[in-house]
Amino acid sequence: MANNFKKIVGCTMMTLSVLAAGAVSAQSSQDVVSRLGKDLTPNGAEMAGNEAGTIPAWTGGLTEPPVGWSPDKGYIDPFADEEPLFVIDAQNMGEHKDKLSPGLMALMEQYPSFNMPVYKTHRTFAHPQEIYDETRTKAATAKVDGLGISGYDVPGTPFPVPENGVEAMYNHTTRYFGGYKACRDWLPVRGDGSYYRVGFCEDMVQGQNMTPRQEGVVFSFFGYYDAPATLLGTIYLVIDPLDYTEDDRKAWIYNSGQRRVRRAPDLAYDNIEDGTEGMRTTDDYWGFQGALDRYNWELVGKKEMYIPYNAYKLMDPDLKYEDMVGKGGLKSEFMRYELHRVWVVEATLRDGMSHVLSKRTLYIDEDSHTIALADGYDSRGDLWRVYQYPLVQAYDAGVMFQTAFTAFDLTNGNYMVSALTNERPKPAYEWNNTGDANDFTPGAIRRRGTR
Repeated sequence: MANNFKKIVGCTMMTLSVLAAGAVSAQSSQDVVSRLGKDLTPNGAEMAGNEAGTIPAWTGGLTEPPVGWSPDKGYIDPFADEEPLFVIDAQNMGEHKDKLSPGLMALMEQYPSFNMPVYKTHRTFAHPQEIYDETRTKAATAKVDGLGISGYDVPGTPFPVPENGVEAMYNHTTRYFGGYKACRDWLPVRGDGSYYRVGFCEDMVQGQNMTPRQEGVVFSFFGYYDAPATLLGTIYLVIDPLDYTEDDRKAWIYNSGQRRVRRAPDLAYDNIEDGTEGMRTTDDYWGFQGALDRYNWELVGKKEMYIPYNAYKLMDPDLKYEDMVGKGGLKSEFMRYELHRVWVVEATLRDGMSHVLSKRTLYIDEDSHTIALADGYDSRGDLWRVYQYPLVQAYDAGVMFQTAFTAFDLTNGNYMVSALTNERPKPAYEWNNTGDANDFTPGAIRRRGTR
């Protein structure tokens, strides 16, 4: 099996290498800014569709909810009446391999029931106009030096057309969401299909939405478990810096058994989070988050790929988790894949650094600069973990976010699906939240720790 995975990887990376040669052209930041809203979207993607007509032009994205919609209905699928154009499976994946990640091909090879229904592409990404304005301003001054960034603070996309892997990663880690509150579930699923539910609630506010405004802070985060009983009363506080070369993540944990707050320096990198059965590392969340210093980051290029997109079906409130869980991940009938342009970034472990993943390949949606797929490799260089981060546009908030994201272990068939909201009260998300900096302190975590 491992040899087959290596062949798949080799073919795909060879294709990428050819495409990469002409994919990224060095341009000054002013040149890029002058093109925003013209041949580039306000967020830096190619405005035009592709020559084949299989990717349409961007025309502003999805900015209005369906007629009659209200937040208490959850995110209704605006494309519910569409049927797949075709389905990719183990038998025909060779015909589409130039547009498939090695991870997805490995899943189809290992699990015949896993397939990819491919739908018409809709470029639904959209941000509020004020965020586009911030991007235009910030992109003119933002610079990277090594792994650091200068001339930038959230919000806005710092590098609308990234020229290297570090710039592409800053686009992802600083992507706009403003602030939100959500209670969601994750399921550690074993190879035999058994699972249990972990409930986790988040209160996240980006620096620009905080009072007073937090300069140099990407977000402040409170998180706590509401299931299972063994994890109740555990609370996290995280304050994430914009530039890890200038500051460190500040993290604290409240343990209800000890009834005290302590610093949590291990809430980073490849440390394992409680309730994940070892199937998700801290920096797996959202595709990648945290410091960049353990890897070298290469921008391989831009290419057209099938990625999980407009995945509203995965949020259907009528679905129960037991109906969604399958072999190789969530059942394919609930997935939706579309053809989109992505930036491909390859991270390889730096000399002297350690991580359970020796290499990661990240596939970043060109429109939103959000990771949609990722492949992880073990210390021997074998494909080990496959990550899917299906994208959804919050048409009431001007935010594209990830739902029902999955980390799959190819060696044992276990996987972890996070950010499920189907069995949660609606609305599952409250967007455009603001915060008081005094409510995101160690003292505040003590006040919240009532158990």
